[in-house]
Parts: sequence; structure tokens; C-alpha cells
Amino acid sequence: MNDNRGTADNGLWIRRFQPRPEAGVRLVCLPHAGGSASFFFPMAKAMPEGVDVLCVQYPGRQDRRSEPLVDNIPDLADQVYAALLPWADRPLAFFGHSMGATLAFEVARRLEQEKDIVLTALFASARRAPSIVRAENVHERDDDGIVREMQRLSGTDAALLGDEEILRMILPAIRADYRAAETYRYEPGPALRCPVVGLTGDADPKVGVDEVAAWGRHTEASFEVKVYAGGHFYLTGHQGAVIEEVARRLR
Repeated sequence: MNDNRGTADNGLWIRRFQPRPEAGVRLVCLPHAGGSASFFFPMAKAMPEGVDVLCVQYPGRQDRRSEPLVDNIPDLADQVYAALLPWADRPLAFFGHSMGATLAFEVARRLEQEKDIVLTALFASARRAPSIVRAENVHERDDDGIVREMQRLSGTDAALLGDEEILRMILPAIRADYRAAETYRYEPGPALRCPVVGLTGDADPKVGVDEVAAWGRHTEASFEVKVYAGGHFYLTGHQGAVIEEVARRLR
């Protein structure tokens, strides 16, 4: 099972902060709207040796800043699916946070339908089930309105939100991601064949526990909801517990 690939493999899509070439499973982490692969750096470093963590980097941010943005989930899912195929020589699991959970679902569908690849598990964090629709329009707000939403969710460092030059650079990507997440509409189809775990904060303004529980409709396999104290970014306060939960299920 030797694997000599490093952090820069697979073009610009995959960040492998802590390569574990002998690992038996690969955990693919998909970030939230406006997020980058580095959001999952702590998870990649802390995951046990048996799990090789691949963090997805979307176009239009950090070292991909000059690339065209992708503002809809279907196109983004097609591109992530293609980028992950070279890594599918080992069992795959997905961890998607917020928009990343919806994207994880759509990529998982493509893997099952196109390649008959069934995930070891799909961890859907801080996101309502694909079939649940909320009327949201953050992507239509002006720049100040988007910044206020980010502040409300506490997902971006306060110092970053106060740096106008950095904000001007990242707001187009954030707006495109919000458009992708808010305009997504589930296309009915077969349920997934992999286990799904819904994770959420008990005070998340973006999703209710009942909306997370609705993920159970989208799998034929086992389903469970895990609720933590906190808001949309409950992860930052429960990193150890979440990592242990993921690792336990991937063993």
C-alpha cells in the first residue's frame, strides 16, 4: 500500500497536509462557503495514522485566486469528482462542512452512479439535508451585507474581516460560494448506499436539528445525528470530540 504522492499532487484541487501513505482509508474534507482547504489543517494533523486526509481547495481562493470561480454545485461537484478519481484506489470517506456537505453528497452520488464506488461514510456537518429548501439570498446582498453574515456566523477571523484589502480579494469567492449553496436544488434520485452521520451545533442559525435529521432520507444505510454545543462553527470548540467520532467510525 505504499503511496509516495505528496502535498502538491492532483493539480491544485487536493491539499494533503499530513500524508499517511500506509493509511487504509482516505478522508476527503470539503470546506464551507468562503472556506479553503486550510480550514481542515487541524483535522488533518490530528487524525490517527490509519486515515489519510485530503482537503479540497476550491478555485478562486488562496493560491487559486486567479482561477475562474464556480458558482453552482453541479459544476463544482463534476470537477471535484474528476479530481478525486485518482485517489479512489483506497476506500473514501467524506467530511463536508456547510456548503461542503451538500457538495459531498453530490460527489458521492456521482461516484456511486458512475463508478459504483460507495463511500465508507459521509459526515454532513452544519448543513440541512439536500431535499430541504430554505429561502436564502446572502449572495444577492452588497459587500457589507455579506460581511455582516460572516460576522453573524463567526466563521472568519475578526481581524480578517477588518482588513479591507483582504476582503476585496476574498469577497468574490465568498459570493460565488453563497450563490452555489443558496441556489442548489436537489434532483430526486436513488438514496446513497453509504452510512451518513449528521453533525450540528445546537445553536446554529443556519440549520435546525430536524433539518439535519432529514439526511436520513438520503441513505439506504445507517444514519445518526450528533449534536454539539455551539453555532455554525461548533467544530472549533469540539475539534477533539469530532475527530474522535470520525476516527471511530472509520476504524
